[in-house]
Amino acid sequence: MNQISQSTNAATVPLMRSGAVWGAIYMVLAGLAFALVNLSTQYLTMKLGVSSLIVAFGQYFIAFFFSLPWLLKVGLKAARTNQVGKHVVRVVFAVLGTQAWTAGLAYVPIWQAIALIMTSPFFVTLGAYIFLHEKVGPHRLAATIVGFVGGMIILAPWSDAFSLHALWPVVAAAFWAATSVMTKTLTDDEAPETVTIYLLLLMSPVNAFMLLGSDLVMPSMLALGVIVLSGLLVYLAQLLCARAYAIADAAYVQPFDHVKLAFNVLFGWVVFGFAPVGQFWLGALLILAASFYILRREARDY
Repeated sequence: MNQISQSTNAATVPLMRSGAVWGAIYMVLAGLAFALVNLSTQYLTMKLGVSSLIVAFGQYFIAFFFSLPWLLKVGLKAARTNQVGKHVVRVVFAVLGTQAWTAGLAYVPIWQAIALIMTSPFFVTLGAYIFLHEKVGPHRLAATIVGFVGGMIILAPWSDAFSLHALWPVVAAAFWAATSVMTKTLTDDEAPETVTIYLLLLMSPVNAFMLLGSDLVMPSMLALGVIVLSGLLVYLAQLLCARAYAIADAAYVQPFDHVKLAFNVLFGWVVFGFAPVGQFWLGALLILAASFYILRREARDY
């Protein structure tokens, strides 16, 4: 009788109060926010001619500003660490990835850039094997190869339309993968709050260092407004991702992150007229299939 009652009560829980539903919603909204960040970045660099160095610095400085209440709440206690060097290296990788991504969006259509950046998990697999000595079995290896093939189809280096600028998103994927590998090494001994604090505290100074020696021009008021808005979106996207992972399993919410591919393709087409070429769909399908395959295997193993 109690089992029937419990089943009935579970069935009557409103759908919109389900952690699984809200986890999916938060992840989709995060993808929407990231797509708007990419759109604004491409508008700033490609249309308004703002330096990618300034855009990257401005966006993450504004994101840092909005994160200050959380930093004050957590306090300096969480910043105690004996691995400052690893934190600095991780942030340098993150900054280089951000700079490469922003530079790529100054020349590469959004649909191509976002598809290529989705090769990052395959770089993570390679880095984990080389530096962390993690086992890479036949399933991971096969998925990695398929993902790279998908990336090459989208990149199409054999095409007459190929430009070296298209390599920037791939470089960004590699640096962000290195960031993930460093995060893995740090979280073995450090609290997640400590890892997050150092990322927030060091991103802006390292981005500012990248500005040194550059021939920079002060952005217009319109450009500054777009930078502030996109910086707020960066903060919101990170917050939504954190909320999604807080209320639902990572293996469940991760596939919803791929929805951002559709948002980026749509926005790029509507605003810039960037219509994906034929090989995009085949390449994106291979990347998504390989990503989902790795995800399912990892979720089952853990």
